[in-house]
Amino acid sequence: MAHLIQIGNSQGIRIPKPLIEEAHFAGAELSIKVVSEGILISLKHKPREGWQESIATILASSDSETIDSEWLDASLIKDETLEW
Repeated sequence: MAHLIQIGNSQGIRIPKPLIEEAHFAGAELSIKVVSEGILISLKHKPREGWQESIATILASSDSETIDSEWLDASLIKDETLEW
């Protein structure tokens, strides 16, 4: 169970250590949202976090036949040539 405590002019939440360890919150940056049933505390994820490693893994594991050369070698067209 968590408890509210006074911290200066604000209040904080005291979360027991076992819950912090189970949620992997120790030393992490957290995101706090108000939801219909209360407050949701979760790990803050950065946009596109881990994408570079995932893409490198996929490219390293794929053979050259799976890469669509037709799209990679396609010439670019100008917007003026498109019909709207």
